[in-house]
Amino acid sequence: MLQELSIKNFAIIDELSVSLEKGLTVLTGETGAGKSIIIDALHLLVGGRGSSEFVRHGERKAEIEGLFIIEDPNHPIYKRADEFGMDIEDGMVVLRRDISSAGKSVCRVNGKLVTIATLREIGSSIVDIHGQHEHQELMNESLHMALLDQYGEKNIYPALQSYQEIFAEYDHTSKRIKQLSENEQQMAHRLDLIQFQLNEIQNADLRLNEDEELFEEKRKLMNFEKLFESMQASYNALQGEQRGLDWISLVMGHIEAAAELESDLSPVLEAVTSSFYALEDATRTIRNHLDILEFNPERLNDIEARLNEINQLKRKYGSTIEEILEYSSKIEEEIDTITNRDNHVQQLQQKLISLEKDLALEANELSDLRRKWAKKLQNSIHKELKQLYMDKTVFEVRFSEATPHANRFKKEGQDSLEFYISTNPGEPLKPLSKVASGGELSRMMLAMKTIFSKHQGVTSIIFDEVDTGVSGRVAQAIAEKIHQVAVHSQVLCISHLPQVAAMADTHLYIRKKITGGRTKTTVTSLDDESKIKEIGRMISGVEITDLTKKHAKELLELAHTIKMT
Repeated sequence: MLQELSIKNFAIIDELSVSLEKGLTVLTGETGAGKSIIIDALHLLVGGRGSSEFVRHGERKAEIEGLFIIEDPNHPIYKRADEFGMDIEDGMVVLRRDISSAGKSVCRVNGKLVTIATLREIGSSIVDIHGQHEHQELMNESLHMALLDQYGEKNIYPALQSYQEIFAEYDHTSKRIKQLSENEQQMAHRLDLIQFQLNEIQNADLRLNEDEELFEEKRKLMNFEKLFESMQASYNALQGEQRGLDWISLVMGHIEAAAELESDLSPVLEAVTSSFYALEDATRTIRNHLDILEFNPERLNDIEARLNEINQLKRKYGSTIEEILEYSSKIEEEIDTITNRDNHVQQLQQKLISLEKDLALEANELSDLRRKWAKKLQNSIHKELKQLYMDKTVFEVRFSEATPHANRFKKEGQDSLEFYISTNPGEPLKPLSKVASGGELSRMMLAMKTIFSKHQGVTSIIFDEVDTGVSGRVAQAIAEKIHQVAVHSQVLCISHLPQVAAMADTHLYIRKKITGGRTKTTVTSLDDESKIKEIGRMISGVEITDLTKKHAKELLELAHTIKMT
């Protein structure tokens, strides 16, 4: 949910900070007070198109910031955040957008700079904005299949996953056949290239870790003089008359004589004796090492040449010897495939035929499930429309017949579908996107939103005057539907209908005032008495009578009864 919204220097808003709650929040106020400006700010916050016109006159930039709390750990935003390298701690997501007076935007998500496209992708997963005249997501036919899949997710998603696993292999095999069936001249050029590369790698006769061993040997050769001097000095300090071993041997003799007189000195004698023999062994090792030490400048040149050869191969085929050898194995297989292309194509074609049969079975099962859930969706939509006094409206999920060839298979299945409606008896069904009536479009959208809000995962839904063009019992039905959507998602709604305002869990009153010769917008959260006055104003206009207040109280009592049931 959107917990906090801060707006600064945006249009006629000087500085505004609004704390929001769960459930239905209704924004009301006189026309021009700035209600839609707040929604405009939210629209920009989630990636909408901005311009310098939004910056308050005389100010350098407009600032919009929103704090969202995402309680569901499985919400898609966590996956998107991982893809963009963002951290979400304690379920908090902070979106921020600054728009300069020159029209430039700076966007941030949890403090990290992002592009507008990234902000839009993140924002669309948590906020869904519906305006009176906009083409909504529900009106976009390319998204209708995804909406149906969401509606029947428990049955459809497992079948879709099974289908897509086979489709991925089917698609890969198809592309492989296409690659092998390319122009023969291109294949010949490719074969010449990788054959040359393979020969170059094989002629190098690489060994794993060879470069590390050569570096170590090179280091020793380059430091030969220092190594020889250190080893020789160590040997001289230990071996010879009046040297280390001679003195320790003398100590050992004296301690041995003392130990014969004092038994407590036996451990000391043992320690000195052990040290003597250990040092004696070390001295022999040093001598042997000195005997084999030999400076060979030609060997150093050989190592330099070999390391240079290895580095040349690394620049071409991989950053390590292991990667070079892996590449060698890969192109060796490719050479075999190209050389025996006809056999490979034949094998792949047989595999493709088998996969196509499996894919067709999965696709048909998926289609059957979608058609089953399409009927359930139609019944649910008709039920919702009836409650909105559109009981004569016919809604249909219309499938296009699948063509009986391999190209019918797509990542989403073999189906193509679109939502159709007819709002008047005797009129033919038309695509939902062709509905013209504002009032009908609003009710149709609300009916569908009531159903899909349970499945879409957005945390905040914004309705900007979607109740325009309705009145009477339809207005009451719309109010109840908007509140029903708010059961599953936080809803912010700008409305001029008293019925909608009465259903609010939180009622915010928007007004503008002039201070110091400048217009500014303020937001006030209404208490129970203030709600009665505001709903009364919405009912009667300017003058609020006792009868108006009575009607307002009745509306609030009715709304309370409806919410309790």
